[in-house]
Amino acid sequence: MAGATTPSLGVWKLYQPYWKRTNLLQLGVVALLCSVSYFLGICHHSGVSASFNSTVLSAVSCDRNPAATTITGGSGTLDFAVHHGADQSSAGFPVVREFPACDVKYLEYTPCEDRTRSLRFDRKRLIYRERHCPEKGELLKCLIPAPPGYKNPFPWPASRDTAWFANVPHKELTVGKAGQNWIRVDGDKFRFPGGGTMFPNGADTYIDDIDQLISLSDGSIRTAVDTGCGVASWGAYLLSRNVLTMSFAPKDSHEAQVQFALERGVPAMIGVLASIRLPYPSRAFDMAHCSRCLIQWHLYDGQYLMEIDRILRSGGYWILSGPPINWKHHWKGWNRTEEDLTEVQSAIEAIARSLCWNKLKEKGDIAIWQKPVNHINCKANRKIIRSPQFCQSQDPDSAWYTKMETCIVPLPKVASPEETAGGALKRWPERLTAVPPRIASGSVVGVTEERFLQDTELWKKRVGYYKKVISQLGQAGRYRNLLDMNANFGGFAAALIENPLWVMNIVPTASQVNTLGVIYERGLIGTYQDWCEAMSTYPRTYDLLHADSVFNLYKDRCEMEDILLEMDRILRPEGTVIIRDDVDMLVKIKSIADGMRWNSRIADHEDGPLQREKLLLVVKTYWTAPGRDRQ
Repeated sequence: MAGATTPSLGVWKLYQPYWKRTNLLQLGVVALLCSVSYFLGICHHSGVSASFNSTVLSAVSCDRNPAATTITGGSGTLDFAVHHGADQSSAGFPVVREFPACDVKYLEYTPCEDRTRSLRFDRKRLIYRERHCPEKGELLKCLIPAPPGYKNPFPWPASRDTAWFANVPHKELTVGKAGQNWIRVDGDKFRFPGGGTMFPNGADTYIDDIDQLISLSDGSIRTAVDTGCGVASWGAYLLSRNVLTMSFAPKDSHEAQVQFALERGVPAMIGVLASIRLPYPSRAFDMAHCSRCLIQWHLYDGQYLMEIDRILRSGGYWILSGPPINWKHHWKGWNRTEEDLTEVQSAIEAIARSLCWNKLKEKGDIAIWQKPVNHINCKANRKIIRSPQFCQSQDPDSAWYTKMETCIVPLPKVASPEETAGGALKRWPERLTAVPPRIASGSVVGVTEERFLQDTELWKKRVGYYKKVISQLGQAGRYRNLLDMNANFGGFAAALIENPLWVMNIVPTASQVNTLGVIYERGLIGTYQDWCEAMSTYPRTYDLLHADSVFNLYKDRCEMEDILLEMDRILRPEGTVIIRDDVDMLVKIKSIADGMRWNSRIADHEDGPLQREKLLLVVKTYWTAPGRDRQ
């Protein structure tokens, strides 16, 4: 994971300084040869140019000052030659394989949520809508094309309200949700008025109503989860209040709802509450939300509310609007009977009480419950409330294909009824840089406060260097949706916090230390992911992918080309990739990437050319499925 400090964690490597492995005379000879080779290379390649329309990179030489050799894009030139790899003419160098384009039927292919494959699985509890990934022999070995006429999404904040029709050519929601202000077609664009089923007057007004019940402006609420999110207008409008929302919904009859959310520049992923835990750690979110999300909270012995309880922080809030709340006013419009709605609400209230939640308020269409700050009293009342009991075996943070259980995930032990279990969080934005309670308490094995603080400073330095070699990374509007494929403590995302973008932080399941809870305690969001499988998202989700030692972590687990093809699937046309790894690994990666319609080059480490770890900088070229020309 990004920023770790030991090879045993499978992240970035620390190499011994070069002067410890050689004498000064050898060092001088190497430096001289490096300089001569570089200047000869300039002369040799001075006539070579490469088109580079969207992203600006800089040539990185043996000189430690890359700013001196910046090359601008567009009509300028860019040297993509490999200066630190093997000679391609040498025996045994990997032959470049050209990957073909996939058939147009795969334009919106989501491998682990494929509808045809899902029909093999049980429809009970929506199990067929959970992740069901293809077997090795079923993996596509082709590049997913963009739809004809695809255009770069609108920059934020314009993207919140507008998207290109050609990018997500689906009108179903404009018909099915016509009276609810979700989305409408306007010529070659979609418009998002900000409405929802329970907030037809707009998300801002609805959020104001919530703010009157619990404070959304004092920094105590930073992370939220929206279950059954629609086009994620709730999360989109919370961003202006510094609340970062993980929105999810299944791939179902509401065609492309998560795809619309991502096209708007709002964090979202495909997901469903069914039989397995959500892919988030325990105590992750300050607030959970369901606005007529159609989740059957009262069924299956209350397991769904128990899962919400697991992912809510100590003292966190659950907000419910829509059936059965305020049923006396809405029951006729919902086509439900009074008896049915009364029974459902009574069941939900009973489950909430059994979890020791406190119902704070019910006003109009909104009801809010609060999770206790610790479980001292809750454990004591198990003598009276015998079900559910507390879980005995499962790791609270285990959430990758982990089955739900009918039990309460216990909070960390405390010394008094007033103490916050797991440690009190700082208010935003202080919590971003404060030592997370999980680290301060020693809960993350092998991680000290000093190491966390050093990692934070390291990523400030690294992101500063990235902005030098990719000048547009520092420009507002070029990048919006970012993915850190091996996030460690979230240092990459934290270093970019002042930019108008968001980062999905991934903690790979192959990592030896689980740090996703730390990421959430910092006020960032993310998920677990096995990079031997596809991610639960649509094609063309992200503007930039950051992969720190991902290939080193997975080198003995699955095929490198399958990870790269998945990266290509989720990367937007003209998107950027930054891969950090050992130079030998990067040479192998580049030999595959060169056959994927990617432009790439290897650049030096931020500490100079003598470091074995280097960067592979990539830009995905623009191309689409056959059809009308780009407008």
